[in-house]
Amino acid sequence: MLGQYFYNESLRKCIIAFGSLFNDIYISRRNSAGTEVQSMKVPLAYGPKQKFMVRLDADPNLDQKVAITLPRIGFEIAGLDYDPSRKLNRIMKRKKVVNTEDKKLKQMNTQYSPVPYNLNFEMFVMTKNSDDGIQIVEQILPFFQPEYTVTINEVPEMDVVRDVPIVLNSIGYEDTYTGSFTERRAIIYTFNFVAKAYVYGPVTTSKPITKAEVSAYADLQSKAPPRVAKVTLETSSVPDADDNFGFNETISEWVDG
Repeated sequence: MLGQYFYNESLRKCIIAFGSLFNDIYISRRNSAGTEVQSMKVPLAYGPKQKFMVRLDADPNLDQKVAITLPRIGFEIAGLDYDPSRKLNRIMKRKKVVNTEDKKLKQMNTQYSPVPYNLNFEMFVMTKNSDDGIQIVEQILPFFQPEYTVTINEVPEMDVVRDVPIVLNSIGYEDTYTGSFTERRAIIYTFNFVAKAYVYGPVTTSKPITKAEVSAYADLQSKAPPRVAKVTLETSSVPDADDNFGFNETISEWVDG
């Protein structure tokens, strides 16, 4: 069991699918007359909130010309939990027939049922003013009631495509504008999500049976009874999955001398 290398990228694909939901969010800034003066795409990055807070506070004297830009969205995995409510039959297999390199024979790929895990995500929206934060939040909330479903091609070699629900559990609010005027303000919205994903095991490969021989012997008391017939079954074409046809049957009758 353990020690066999395999990597189906189950968790990686779920992380990418989650991040892709928030990589196309914009904000608009207007003047007192209601005219748009600036439109910008909110950058998205993978990393903990503390990392961005350290970068934000790295220049307490405001001497450096370059600082982290706000608004910004970041997310990270907060943990994984086994979900017994979505458990499948552990001995159930998924099979697929694929072509070999010479295209003359086919091979059978087999994979056991996946294991259900909940991926906990923590996403934060960091802005420098209240209106920017509200614009971003309002572009997210209408799509989670409280879940949003994404389709992931989880195991391409087995044609496994699954809809993964992403559930929004809670939203937190924090305003770091406390202290002196030299400190930079940051308004932070924290979103807690759960993705109901599956983790897949290795794919095993086996070749189909293309020829079988059965020999019939005389019912004699001799220690070495003579063979009287031999039945040979051999495929005349490459069968598909669960195909019981395409066999040629040959019966040979003789008596061993």
